Amino acid sequence: MNHVTSRFDARDSQELETGLEAARAALAENRCIVMPTDTVYGIAADAFSAQAVATLLAAKGRGRSMPPPVLIPQAATLDGLAADVPDFARELAARFWPGALTLILHAQPSLTWDLGETRGTVALRVPDDQIARDLLKLTGPLAVSSANRTGQPAADTAEAAFDQLGETVEVYLEAGPRPVSGDALGSTIIDCTLTPPRVVRAGALSLELLRVVVPELLDADGQPDPAIAAADAPEAGTAEAPNAAESADGDADASTATDASTHQAAAESSGVSEETAGSEAPDGHDAGRADAAPAVDPDVPDDHPAPRDATAKPAPHQGEGAAGESARAS
Repeated sequence: MNHVTSRFDARDSQELETGLEAARAALAENRCIVMPTDTVYGIAADAFSAQAVATLLAAKGRGRSMPPPVLIPQAATLDGLAADVPDFARELAARFWPGALTLILHAQPSLTWDLGETRGTVALRVPDDQIARDLLKLTGPLAVSSANRTGQPAADTAEAAFDQLGETVEVYLEAGPRPVSGDALGSTIIDCTLTPPRVVRAGALSLELLRVVVPELLDADGQPDPAIAAADAPEAGTAEAPNAAESADGDADASTATDASTHQAAAESSGVSEETAGSEAPDGHDAGRADAAPAVDPDVPDDHPAPRDATAKPAPHQGEGAAGESARAS
């Protein structure tokens, strides 16, 4: 069966209704669509169809090593897709969803999906865009990446997305420029599988704002809030605090150093942020954003940073040792 690309003006209520139904039908047939989000336009596919996700990655010209994030219609969907969700992640979701915040969590092991090389994680976000959420209510979770070819600027309109993706996409929903106002920043991405959690891509939400909810949040360089670090520092005249790498209490920090450096390396190698580069990282696992965003693929606004191996045993905390050096060198 031959498929013909269709474009709909979602600013017209009647055409929006027709466009949403056309998008739903295309997604059900494992085809890709382009949709507006609150950050930039995204190319979307059924998150539970390996064929559809492969089509999305091929349309962008990218491989499985940078899996797309998943957009969901509401926070209540989180528990169906993620396991072992920490309390701080729920607090972040309650405060910033819908919005430009992507949370990397352990995926439910029972799910039969293939987003790429996620190694047991999934990046989730609820977009602050009514059209996007209306579509998600019709379709369920969607794998979404910025609507552009890899290495090119993220599209701020459906027309701009068509110029890059053409007939590899079946339905385009045009809703005018995205974001509606302000700079085209992607979502801030936080790895919630680490203890303490860490920003892996800077974006629309500032580190200061996020730390109001989660004070222990590490920045993209793996550093804590200076105020907390100062409070934890040993007083003058006392014995020096033990090195984390030598401490028996370093297990929690171990995965932070090892996994965070993996994320950092992936984010920097991908060029971490479409959002920060004016391209978007709609929602997925594109490298995250932070205040001082690490280099991120400008076309990977919300894609998942290269996932860590969720089954690997955490190594001792490396601090500024080998792991820290490898992250900076990547």
